[in-house]
Amino acid sequence: MKRTLLLFLMISVFTFFVNGQSIQAGAQEASPVSGKVVETMDSGGYTYVLLEKNGNQTWVAVPMMKVQKGENMSFQPGAVMEHFTSKTLNRTFDKIIFSAGPVQ
Repeated sequence: MKRTLLLFLMISVFTFFVNGQSIQAGAQEASPVSGKVVETMDSGGYTYVLLEKNGNQTWVAVPMMKVQKGENMSFQPGAVMEHFTSKTLNRTFDKIIFSAGPVQ
């Protein structure tokens, strides 16, 4: 568990410095992120998932996995990044949560 957390922290810091992106200081989604999948795309080893719940939409990025539109899903809490630019998608997300994957 400690190794996984340390690895995640190292990847987050590396991503911050390489991409020049801003990570909210200490920002971490505290509870699982859930909703209905309204959009999904794969790029750069990640699956980007747009969830909708109660009229609110949230982008979540997870290690590449199969996701289908219309499916209800819950993802583990993760680091929140604002103004994240995916170079492989050539797209900037206002806010995105980087999660380790779905809730088991």
